[in-house]
Amino acid sequence: AAVRLARAHDLLIAIRGGGHNVAGNAVCEDGMMIDLSPMRSVRVDPKARTARAGGGATWADFDAETQAFGLATTGGLISSTGVAGLTLGGGIGWLMGSYGLACDNLLSLDLVTAEGELITASAREHPELFWGLKGGGGNFGIVTSFEFRLHPVGPLFAGVLLHPLVRARQALIHFRDFLSRAPDELGTLAGLSTSPAGEPVAVLGLVYNGPLEEGARVVQPLRDFGPPILDTIGPMPYCAVQTMLDAGSPPGRRNYWKSSFLERLPDAAIATLLERFAAARSPWCKLLIECLGGAVARVERADAAFDHRHLPFNLLVEAAWGDPTADRDNIAWVRATWEAMQPHAAEGVYMNYLEAEGGPDRLRAAYGPEKYQRLAALKARYDPENRFRMNQNVRPARSA
Repeated sequence: AAVRLARAHDLLIAIRGGGHNVAGNAVCEDGMMIDLSPMRSVRVDPKARTARAGGGATWADFDAETQAFGLATTGGLISSTGVAGLTLGGGIGWLMGSYGLACDNLLSLDLVTAEGELITASAREHPELFWGLKGGGGNFGIVTSFEFRLHPVGPLFAGVLLHPLVRARQALIHFRDFLSRAPDELGTLAGLSTSPAGEPVAVLGLVYNGPLEEGARVVQPLRDFGPPILDTIGPMPYCAVQTMLDAGSPPGRRNYWKSSFLERLPDAAIATLLERFAAARSPWCKLLIECLGGAVARVERADAAFDHRHLPFNLLVEAAWGDPTADRDNIAWVRATWEAMQPHAAEGVYMNYLEAEGGPDRLRAAYGPEKYQRLAALKARYDPENRFRMNQNVRPARSA
């Protein structure tokens, strides 16, 4: 009904799922925001190991229900992230080495089209649309329900290691070298941030998805190095794992991000990260390296709109600050840092981290030319008037 009303009055449509996206596309001026946040139900079928989540659910909602049965699927790194936005853009999370991205675990989606019709997309129904929704974002309709495959996930051996900035270079090099022998079951993240005590630090996030004793053995070489100034690693319920980075990204701050995939993480790239982190304009700025691989890389690239799954690292340059008068300085720091890392960047970018003003070239880089053309053709079929354009917008093929 909302879509039909917007069509009748030629209103711009914005779709709010979890409301977490930094580009701000969930709201619009002089248009209609369709807010899905009341649609937060999560229904679990423990026998079939599936779950169905509403379009406004967050990963905190999802994990609470699925963990009641000892089940989970790959979700985000911050519990307030929306299931919809993360999954439609791909879906990086701690469990991806074991089970692939969030979108790789989709079984079906219910969505409202630009004509105001309700359809279901799956491998059997509208299979081309199903392919496009696995990474193509909110371009093709408003997803009201997601059906996921679930996996048994119990308490995990997980936590964070912090190293002082004076030892950050050695810690990051040691971490990079360790990854060459790390198993798929180990989800990892590394970066530079500010500790709760206000000190600049190197951060290593570790989550082992398997027997606790084996997890302790696997991560011991990282715990032995240094030693770290903080070691929180130990047995942890999965829902606690999903919130362990929340405190570093509270709501209400101003944000600006840029991102690139990386083919490698050489010593020179680590040196550049350290140099740029020293120039950060806010203590809330972060440089993060998300580590892919495992099951993510084993999915055929042609199976989903999400691309570049063969690349091992994703760099996120993230500025956060409070004072609006500091906008220019913080945005300039992100852009300069991103530029400084381009000699080490691979072609491509993670669609969920695209900045608001990324433009068509950056969006094409998220998919590559062949997939972008396929998405543009799909857009022309399901939204030829580009009604759903408050997103990382793929234009219909006729105007692409």
